[in-house]
Amino acid sequence: MLDQPTPSRLANLWDAGQAAAMTEPEKLLYRSNLLGSDKRITNYGGGNTSAKVMQPDPLTGETVEVLWVKGSGGDVGTIKMDGFATLYMEKLRALKGLYRGVEREDEMVGYLPHCTFNLNARAASIDTPLHAYVPKPHVDHMHPDAIIAIAASADSEALTNKIFGPRIGWLPWKRPGYELGLWLAEFCEKNPDADGVILESHGLFTWGDTAEACYETTIEIINRAIAWFEESVEGTVFGGEKLRALPAAERRAVAARLMPVIRGMIGVDERKVGHFDDSEAVLQFVNSNALTHLAPMGTSCPDHFLRTKIRPLIVDFDPQQPDLEKTIAGLGDALARYRDDYEAYYERCKHADSPALRDPNAVVYLVPGVGMITFARDKATARISAEFYVNAINVMRGASSVSAYRGLPEQEAFDIEYWLLEEAKLQRMPKPKPLAGRVALVTGGAGGIGKATARRLASDGACVVLADIDRETLEAAKAELSASFGKDVVRALALDVTLEDAVTAAFADAAVEFGGLDILVSNAGISSSAPIDETELSLWNRNIGILATGYFLVTREAFRLMKQQASGGAIVFIASKNGLAASPNASAYCTAKAAEIHLARCLALEGAEFGIRVNTVNPDAVLHGSKIWTGEWRAQRAAAYNMAPDELEEHYRKRSLLKLSVLPDDVAEAVYFFVSDMSAKSTGNIVNVDAGNAQAFTR
Repeated sequence: MLDQPTPSRLANLWDAGQAAAMTEPEKLLYRSNLLGSDKRITNYGGGNTSAKVMQPDPLTGETVEVLWVKGSGGDVGTIKMDGFATLYMEKLRALKGLYRGVEREDEMVGYLPHCTFNLNARAASIDTPLHAYVPKPHVDHMHPDAIIAIAASADSEALTNKIFGPRIGWLPWKRPGYELGLWLAEFCEKNPDADGVILESHGLFTWGDTAEACYETTIEIINRAIAWFEESVEGTVFGGEKLRALPAAERRAVAARLMPVIRGMIGVDERKVGHFDDSEAVLQFVNSNALTHLAPMGTSCPDHFLRTKIRPLIVDFDPQQPDLEKTIAGLGDALARYRDDYEAYYERCKHADSPALRDPNAVVYLVPGVGMITFARDKATARISAEFYVNAINVMRGASSVSAYRGLPEQEAFDIEYWLLEEAKLQRMPKPKPLAGRVALVTGGAGGIGKATARRLASDGACVVLADIDRETLEAAKAELSASFGKDVVRALALDVTLEDAVTAAFADAAVEFGGLDILVSNAGISSSAPIDETELSLWNRNIGILATGYFLVTREAFRLMKQQASGGAIVFIASKNGLAASPNASAYCTAKAAEIHLARCLALEGAEFGIRVNTVNPDAVLHGSKIWTGEWRAQRAAAYNMAPDELEEHYRKRSLLKLSVLPDDVAEAVYFFVSDMSAKSTGNIVNVDAGNAQAFTR
């Protein structure tokens, strides 16, 4: 594994026929999306593209030169037309007269809004001068692993000259900003025949006279770097293999145990969501002899560094002699040492005007024999941080194979991480939603109440695991919620809550997918109706199995996981009005629902000392979207009341005190109350969502 080949060459995906009818801004979008579609070219949110376009001025009607450039915080792979900033080139050139030197270069960002063309609201990024002052119509700035491996080598300049000759230049490390834009302009003036430049420890700039030529140059230069590494790297990399990876199932089992513990320890001030990666590239690195040498050096590219912090934390775990309990017992001290080291780094490097110390916990956790765990305030950021560190691994592999790898100097790294402009960007970010960083598992998640509950929790920031026995409706629910909230925050698990092993495995999967669990909504349900003398034992056992035993099994696993995290939790049982008020011909169902309610009360007593709250929501007659009302249950209940099935909903509405129908969204709101901080001081409670039923009054 350690001598695996470099990935194959990049394909030229440009379709001249498709691009022929496009405007120049549309070609820029097309080019950007093509480049961003391959993580070997640039990582999420990294890189930048631009085009200088002649357009009529909306005020004067005169044709003027306009810079279209990716706006601040955008991603070239997913950017749309409204993601580009547009600026007058004439005004951008005029800024040179206002520049007061490198010690004041940050103030130039404040002038960029004055250069805005056509009242475009998209903020220009710090890279804007780098694109503006390259005297070519089309410019790409990418972060390819193969190029950064060159840029992060001790022999960076010599390797650039050796591989590319005069076609690609080289510039020493310089933090992105106005001064670097001037450096690029000077380079282009002195090297008019060059097609690009490698920036030390940073990335690649390429340019062209047309959008297609620029794209082709970018692909060609990256492919040349890939080819050179294929020819130059021989034998083992990373010093060879030191440890062997555990089998895949065992890796996931270790991650499932470690992630909740780490999550609880680092989530005291802000809840975190986890991501697990045991890809081949990661395993190659964490199992190598070079791990303890290279990992502490940190990353080189600023984009990598901002996502992954100064360095990762290497978890003390020996896959050849695994002692997971020993590893877990040592995590507290290991995390404390990391925080102390990070705080010392801050103190060594801070300036008088530096922003305050941020979260000192690690983002990246490397586990020998197992893989990589990352934590962030949301799932997307945790996943993207992992992707960035995989890029960093690829860079370290390449650089250390042909030269010596060099991380970014500590002070330079700090000056980027605590850059006032970055701080201003962070301060502009919207406040987290109330359930941000929380993970919820909803059983019966594909049904009416379950799906409505999952949607309500996801809408306020929670990651959601849908668990349901019906695979077809489960996949449909997953697709529906993913379309609304993104694929990162929704997972689906086929689950029969009556099977002990299946329940245990489901919660372990949830821990690996998101790092742990904060919320359980136990909602799996069935319905049945029969007079007692016609109630078969199998029907009785099925009700008890799903509605009592099933609730016990999922809650037991939730308790175990929440105790490992040691950060509390919220559990809500979806019981029924029938758990409090008897109904004719439904003894099995009503008894099982009553058992649910009493189980919740018992568990509220047990969970209190651990901060685990357990409450109950009792719906009644929720017919809309409910799977249990689509079969015989509707006909059976109608028969119990001597009416036609289509009269049942109106019957329930009229029976209620408020004369209202109860919908899945109504139940979801009650669940939301119990899992949110609004009910932080409530446990052992019951809320009826039944539009009013005197028989079900709890007192």
